[in-house]
Amino acid sequence: MSLPLVLASGSQIRAELLRAAGVPFGIEVARVDECSIRDSLLAEGAAPRDVADALAEYKARKVSARNPGALVLGCDQVLSCNGKLYSKPESPEESRAQLMELRDQRLHLLSAAVIYESGEPVWRHVGVARLKMRAFSEAYLDDYIERNWESLRTSVGGFKLEEEGVRLFASIEGSHFTILGLPLLELLGFLQVRGVIAG
Repeated sequence: MSLPLVLASGSQIRAELLRAAGVPFGIEVARVDECSIRDSLLAEGAAPRDVADALAEYKARKVSARNPGALVLGCDQVLSCNGKLYSKPESPEESRAQLMELRDQRLHLLSAAVIYESGEPVWRHVGVARLKMRAFSEAYLDDYIERNWESLRTSVGGFKLEEEGVRLFASIEGSHFTILGLPLLELLGFLQVRGVIAG
């Protein structure tokens, strides 16, 4: 008998990826104060990879406490550039400032996934994508933000590579799924081993 999978995230993209891969799952959004957790970890000198992993684990643990016996998947994504972490922009002005800082820079996009079962972690993975942003013009940037603000406000760094944001980049190395926020191939391997999906 297969174990149920619970996605502890409200991300539509993550849900779409699981659905498209034929994975049966439910959704229960984890309510955690991501900003406080992130700030605390950074104050302690945590590396970007550890921040992503810890945030994913907080979400999985919280939802696992309410779903004994289920496999609970927590996820988080962080963007790092020159030692600084970037978040979802809260205004078009913040988005512009972030993207100007990132222009012509090399970035690391880290997507962490952690699975809890009965209050204990049983699997984790952090996928890394390496990106090089173009030296785009300020005129293009302003037009881009004006056209896409409602979409990009929900994305770390203020861009979506699956949409027009791809035009901001010169090169991308890494899994397409990692870029979208879920290390899907590694996750599917674990779910096959556990019998959640046929392998």
